[in-house]
Amino acid sequence: MTNELLNDLKWRGLIYQETHPEEIEALLNKESVSIYCGADPTADSLHIGHLLPFLTLRRFQAHGHRPVVLIGGATGMIGDPSGRTDERVLQTPEMVQHNVDGIKKQMEQLFDFSGDNGAIRVDNKDWLGQIDLLTFLRDYGKHVGVNYMLGKDSIQSRLETGISYTEFTYTILQAIDFGHLNKAHDVKIQLGGSDQWGNITSGLDLMRRMYGEVEAYGITVPLVTKADGKKFGKSESGAVWLDRTKTSPYEFYQFWINTPDADAIKFLKYFTFLSKEEIEALETSLETEPHLRKAQKALASEVTKLVHDETALQDAIRITDALFKGDLSQLSADEIRQGFKDVPQSTVSESTNLVDYLVEAGVSPSKRQSREDITNGAISINGEKVTDTAYEISAADKIEDEFTIIRRGKKKYFMVNYK
Repeated sequence: MTNELLNDLKWRGLIYQETHPEEIEALLNKESVSIYCGADPTADSLHIGHLLPFLTLRRFQAHGHRPVVLIGGATGMIGDPSGRTDERVLQTPEMVQHNVDGIKKQMEQLFDFSGDNGAIRVDNKDWLGQIDLLTFLRDYGKHVGVNYMLGKDSIQSRLETGISYTEFTYTILQAIDFGHLNKAHDVKIQLGGSDQWGNITSGLDLMRRMYGEVEAYGITVPLVTKADGKKFGKSESGAVWLDRTKTSPYEFYQFWINTPDADAIKFLKYFTFLSKEEIEALETSLETEPHLRKAQKALASEVTKLVHDETALQDAIRITDALFKGDLSQLSADEIRQGFKDVPQSTVSESTNLVDYLVEAGVSPSKRQSREDITNGAISINGEKVTDTAYEISAADKIEDEFTIIRRGKKKYFMVNYK
């Protein structure tokens, strides 16, 4: 089973770095292994940039290994300098705890915490919070050379712009995590993003200095990049969050279904649990019938179902279909808000005659153009075409008395709000 796991990880392009490839393979062939991955609670939700390491951890669980999911209640109060050019703003203990609670719920959706190889969830505040300053300096700091730390990319890259002692010590805290989990839960592998390589190797070095030879290793997954060079994980509205109150399941689904052809297969390998045969079939479809967008539909469906659930997926598909057909009558006001969150917004306070209304709302630039748009059949109100220039906007056109959706032409939508 393990060879099957490693072969699958390599085929998907998920192994970026390994500390000792041959030893890791031998270990995974020999026994069921506890392997951990962590996230600091910098917000009360993870975003999709956090997904890849945790989904890779879930693949280990699917092959009989035990995931240990660490949420950094202590390290979240310090701040990881990795991948940053400036200092993080420190959060209060209350803010950090609020964020920890939010991320815990998301981990329950991603992992199975029951059964013989059920995932274990830990918070490093439980052990790091018990270490006083003198113990930290004598028992841990004594084993870490300053020159060694200065050689780490995460620290070296900050020397010119400046790094506080607080963030300078972060790598030691994460190193302590690995040692603690190795002793307390027999964790033998740490998994993380490629930006965590320095922190992972620091943990291995600290363990060996403190305990001698320890059976422990590190694996990183690649940084997710897009074919066009743009940053992965951002939509027009900003970060794509796992929390549905920050990014609705519909918006989440739309992010994935809008994946360019050049990225679709790579993302299917990275973010879904579809088999090699299923993904290869979708790759063939992408090459021979790209207009059907089967790869993108499969990607959006699988990831939405994984992060949310089947009900959320079906709702997202229903909203998508209704908006594509222009049939808003099938949607609730809340679903319409989700679908048109990013379209131009305006407010109309007085005009009710459609010609004047379109001008005040910014849909048409002038009354003359407004009349032409209406008579040419280019204007729809809440999905219904209107061709009468004498048409008056009434309460029936106001969805829950809050807004009206106007379409000009085939694709230009506007949401008109009311004072």
